[in-house]
Amino acid sequence: MVSALALQLDAMPPQLLALLESQWAYVALFGVFVLEGAMLMYFMPSELIVPGSLLLLGGDALVPVLAIAVAGATLGQYALFKIAQRGGREYLLEKRWFRIEESKLERFDGWFERWGPVVVPVSNALLFTRGMLTVPAGFAEMDDRRFIGLSALGTLAFEVALAGLYLYAGRVL
Repeated sequence: MVSALALQLDAMPPQLLALLESQWAYVALFGVFVLEGAMLMYFMPSELIVPGSLLLLGGDALVPVLAIAVAGATLGQYALFKIAQRGGREYLLEKRWFRIEESKLERFDGWFERWGPVVVPVSNALLFTRGMLTVPAGFAEMDDRRFIGLSALGTLAFEVALAGLYLYAGRVL
C-alpha cells in the first residue's frame, strides 16, 4: 500500500504536492476534501487522500487529518445535496462536471427508495459507492441536518478505516 501511495503522489499535480508540503497543508487538504465530497475529485482516487496526507504530514497528524477529512467531505457532499435538491435530476444530468450516468443514478435512486436515509452513511463508508447516495437524498428532499449527520458519520467510518489500514500497513511493512 505504501508503494502504491508513492506512485499516486508522483502522479499528483506538482503544485498540489508543493502546497500539501507547505504551511498551508491543512487549508489545501480541506479544499481537496470539499472537492472529493462534491464528487469533483478527478485527479486522485479518494481512497488515497487520507493515507497520502499521513504519508506527507506524518502519523502525528492523524486527528487533524481525520477532522479535516470529515468536515471537508461533508461540506462538499452537502453542496452537492443542495444542488440536487434545488436543481433536480435533469439539471444535474445536463452538467458536464456531473459524471454519473443516468442508469447508475436510477440504480442509486432505487437503493434510497428501498432502504431510506440509512444508505447515506453506509454508502459513504464503502469503496466505489462513496457519496453516490448524496444525489438521491437531495432528490428525496431529506432533512438537511439529518443528511449532514449521516454523511459525516459515514465519512468518519471510511476515513478511519483508511487511516487504520495505512498505519497498520506501515507497521507491518
